[in-house]
Amino acid sequence: MKILAVIPARYASTRFPGKPLALLGGKPIIDYAYGVAAHTPGIEAAVVATDDERIFNHMRESFGESSVMMTSDRHRSGTDRCGEVVEAIGRQGRSFDVVINLQGDEPFVSAAQLQLLAACFDNPQTAIATLKTRIRTTEELMSPNNVKVVCTVAGNALYFSRQAIPFRRDAEVGKWLGEGDYFKHVGIYAFRPEVLAKVCAMPQSSLETSEKLEQLRWLEAGYTIAVRETAAANIGIDTPEDLEAAERELKMNEKK
Repeated sequence: MKILAVIPARYASTRFPGKPLALLGGKPIIDYAYGVAAHTPGIEAAVVATDDERIFNHMRESFGESSVMMTSDRHRSGTDRCGEVVEAIGRQGRSFDVVINLQGDEPFVSAAQLQLLAACFDNPQTAIATLKTRIRTTEELMSPNNVKVVCTVAGNALYFSRQAIPFRRDAEVGKWLGEGDYFKHVGIYAFRPEVLAKVCAMPQSSLETSEKLEQLRWLEAGYTIAVRETAAANIGIDTPEDLEAAERELKMNEKK
């Protein structure tokens, strides 16, 4: 199985301009995700997809020409940026069986997580796959910044929401975690290339527009999303404050 990892990276983030090149532990944030993807056994190629010359030049100078591709600045999401990369690679006569969309602002992603995701495609029926991790605090559960997911007994997504789901009718909010399991979505995706092309061509759906979650478009269209559990809760960097938290986490990991 040939696997391509694509790491979308925008410079013009509203909450944190220049985020991919901000330093974490003395090196740019984007270097972490790329480094993991490029050295994960089973991943044949990794490429950063950007619309900014500063990111493009950094990647080319640090990791070589094959590490980065310039893409359009008009994409709605990182998924669409991945789609452009796969199209461009296809025109070069190269093809892959699975495409992983890896978030460039999650520096603590692991090779084990990428391999767990890739293993979903051992099942020929898998079209899209993603990860989840267990929620352990009420604050985390109730935050709309943490996307929650509920799944079927077979491990496929039923729904994603910024709300805490499922709702516990007969328990106070502070006791919900004691009543059952809750899971946070870890925003790493993998696709069959033909499925990626189709979801990129779809117009936004009503549920997607409501919750601002693109994966709801795919569910509404009838796609099955396989979900696997990872013990690690990756730290996403959306703000300078998140970067400070990531610095603390990095120092703690270095001491272990």
